[in-house]
Amino acid sequence: MKIAIINGPNLNLLGTREVQIYGSQTFEDYLAELRLKHPLVDLSYFQSNIEGEIINYLQETKVDGFIINAGGYTHTSVSIRDCIAAIATPVVEVHISNIAARESFRHTSLLTSVCVGSIIGFGLAGYSLAIQSFQVSNQK
Repeated sequence: MKIAIINGPNLNLLGTREVQIYGSQTFEDYLAELRLKHPLVDLSYFQSNIEGEIINYLQETKVDGFIINAGGYTHTSVSIRDCIAAIATPVVEVHISNIAARESFRHTSLLTSVCVGSIIGFGLAGYSLAIQSFQVSNQK
């Protein structure tokens, strides 16, 4: 099974950005742990601060599923939402923090309705939970 993880704006700063919310581990270090935990899954990773690059990646990458943490674009990007709606590949939305418990502008996700599921507020473990959701769906 091939799964691509997409992280949006500012998630390249994990480990140093607002550690009280996002923790002190870099995503690259966590990705190494994910690969060890899920050895039968071919994981690829893409991060961009640029909306169009995320859309291109979603349209061009051939995988069995996407895991996306669109960062701030979650709340603002009709274009990423429309792209997810247009592709056949299933997408699971992940957020490290509980966006519903944060500032009011973070309470609405434009992506949720076009994703197969959302995992919110479980820290970096949300990515592993998303991988597991694909594995369970694949067994059906």
